[in-house]
Amino acid sequence: MKGKKTFELLACAMFAALTAVLSQFSIPIGPVPINLATFSVFLAGGILGARGGLVSQMIYILLGAAGLPVFAGFSGGIGIIAGPTGGYIVGYAAAAWLIGLMTGLTGRRPFSLAVSMAVGMAVCYFLGTAWFMIVTKRALWESLTLCVFPFLVGDALKIAVAVVVSVRLSAVYGRLSHSAGAA
Repeated sequence: MKGKKTFELLACAMFAALTAVLSQFSIPIGPVPINLATFSVFLAGGILGARGGLVSQMIYILLGAAGLPVFAGFSGGIGIIAGPTGGYIVGYAAAAWLIGLMTGLTGRRPFSLAVSMAVGMAVCYFLGTAWFMIVTKRALWESLTLCVFPFLVGDALKIAVAVVVSVRLSAVYGRLSHSAGAA
């Protein structure tokens, strides 16, 4: 059992690192950059499940809050989380947890995964946009125009690829996790 716990913690750390790396593939288009971090969030929830997905993204957030340059543009610090884009970063943890929860209930069939990832992304959009509106004092429509609409097509593409990758890697992760528990 100890080997399985160690394996799960290492998997969470790996997905936190993946989120940090993919955050750097960033295109600044306005107050919220386009980046690949949500791809890692989709994978974390889809492969690790609710608890593992949540833990992986909390590790990522805590590393960034501590000042490590893991957020987009090699930024870090509590000021980023308290700033206009902080709600999206916190939304990563909520999205990964919800994706994992829904996946645990509905299974890892492609359609179910796509729906759970879309719902997780919607929660991330909601938390991020609400926080953006509070911090910047902007209206809903303006905030959606700046922070959601430009990302819909790209996020749909990330979900499509994440579904395929999650289906394939979930089986491998399950076998490795089972092997670690037997050790």
